[in-house]
Amino acid sequence: MIVMADVTVTVGWYMILAAVLFSMGAAGVLLRRNALVMFMSVELMLNSVNLTFIAAGNELGLVEGQVAALFVMVVAAAEVTVGLAILVAVFRRRSTANVDLLSELKG
Repeated sequence: MIVMADVTVTVGWYMILAAVLFSMGAAGVLLRRNALVMFMSVELMLNSVNLTFIAAGNELGLVEGQVAALFVMVVAAAEVTVGLAILVAVFRRRSTANVDLLSELKG
């Protein structure tokens, strides 16, 4: 059993967590070929940026970090709505979500 009684969580811990989450999302976008997994990876990257905004705003005592995170969430929701609609339309036509097979622009 590990007991860590004197550990305080500082803004550095949140920044490290955000960097790890962003790296995982970037790896998912670069390495995976499924469009749905790529969308989820982009959302993971956006959430890591939200964590950074909120942690920095909390450290500085400003509310602007939370406001910026709210704007990022609104943009992410719009991106998911449009992106998933396009993905469903392409999947109905091609029966695949593999981006390598979708890169051809044939009608």
